[in-house]
Amino acid sequence: MILGHIKNLDVEKGAFSPTLVKGLAYLANTDFSTLAPGRYELDGDKMFALVQDSQTQPKAQRKAETHEKYIDVQYIAEGVEVMGYALNSPEHEIKENLLAEKDAIFYKTVKGEIDLVVFQGMYAVFFPHDVHRPGCMYGAELSIVKKVVLKIAVSAM
Repeated sequence: MILGHIKNLDVEKGAFSPTLVKGLAYLANTDFSTLAPGRYELDGDKMFALVQDSQTQPKAQRKAETHEKYIDVQYIAEGVEVMGYALNSPEHEIKENLLAEKDAIFYKTVKGEIDLVVFQGMYAVFFPHDVHRPGCMYGAELSIVKKVVLKIAVSAM
């Protein structure tokens, strides 16, 4: 898992793969306030962006998940949300395995999960071994978040 701020991309990009840098550069150079929610292709199925307007929810109502084929880069264009994070482990109880249909496993229980507060301009990169629970509310108020989920095929890395 990588947690960063898009304003630091120029000084940190040397530590990232060229594919990840390409995706982060897209996030840094795109005005998402003008884009409608939907899918935007950057490199076919190898890399695409899902622009979302979503409402945060209490953590207990959000699903923890992992993916096998795609790396998730979750970027907050507007707002703030909490994302749960844990390393994948056989101790986590699987609720639903939808790898074949949706490239996702959802978990009923996750041991050792921590909360990441992700503010506007920040991104979190979740690899296949990272359990993540996006879309959780920050504080006591539900809020609307404009988020971009950049999907990067593991095979493209």
